[in-house]
Amino acid sequence: MNLLDTIPALRKALDAERAAGGTVGLVLTMGALHEGHLSLVRRAAAECDVVAVTVFVNPLQFGPHEDLAAYPRRLEDDAALSEGAGASYVFAPSVEEMFPDGTLTIVHVAEVGDGREGRARPGHFDGVATIVAKLFAVAGPCRAYFGEKDHQQLEVVRRMAADLSFPVQIVACPTAREANGLALSSRNAYLSPAERAAAPVVHRALLAGRALVERGVTDQAAVGAAMAEVLATEPAARLDYAEALAGADGKVRLFVAARIGTTRLIDNLEATAP
Repeated sequence: MNLLDTIPALRKALDAERAAGGTVGLVLTMGALHEGHLSLVRRAAAECDVVAVTVFVNPLQFGPHEDLAAYPRRLEDDAALSEGAGASYVFAPSVEEMFPDGTLTIVHVAEVGDGREGRARPGHFDGVATIVAKLFAVAGPCRAYFGEKDHQQLEVVRRMAADLSFPVQIVACPTAREANGLALSSRNAYLSPAERAAAPVVHRALLAGRALVERGVTDQAAVGAAMAEVLATEPAARLDYAEALAGADGKVRLFVAARIGTTRLIDNLEATAP
């Protein structure tokens, strides 16, 4: 496994792999890797000849009240986990390498990034779209793997890649979960034992919403209210939003965001009406 920390080094390595006839898989992370990330790496390794994992704590996607300094940084562990899951390269640049002169160019994806997380975390998706665009430009033609847990982020990245004509195929992967339904997330590490026991209420709320949709309930507000009622049964949970959105394909995507103690968790599920 090759650990790289400069843009020219990653670009040279992946260009050489493609020149030799290889296909490249890309998994973008902020480190603190868990099984959810590793499931993306394993899928990329199964479908591509080489896999590059990026580990970069992106300051652009942290809001003014979000503690960038406290975000866990465990590069040695992340590199070992990435290699064990099948990665050939880990790209771990410094902030100075990625933004040597600061950032005057920001990528904004309108409409797709509005509402839900865009409303709760103003500017967050601009930071995401900007760093993903830069990493796509550095990596070159590839398949990029993203988890469905951050579904709105996935849609932002899809639209950005299409609008800017990046030679990148976006691959959506199912949300990795614990046995109790809790979606795997780096934020779970902030939960106390009692909060971790309470956190599966987010998944239970989504299951309640899906049950209504599958029974033929079409009132999206009613489905959202039902999910909120489930959240309200857990004293440790404070609801941010619970929404049901019907897609053009006839499927309904359910979204919940809530704080468990001081930790903000998000999750989503797809539901199909009868």
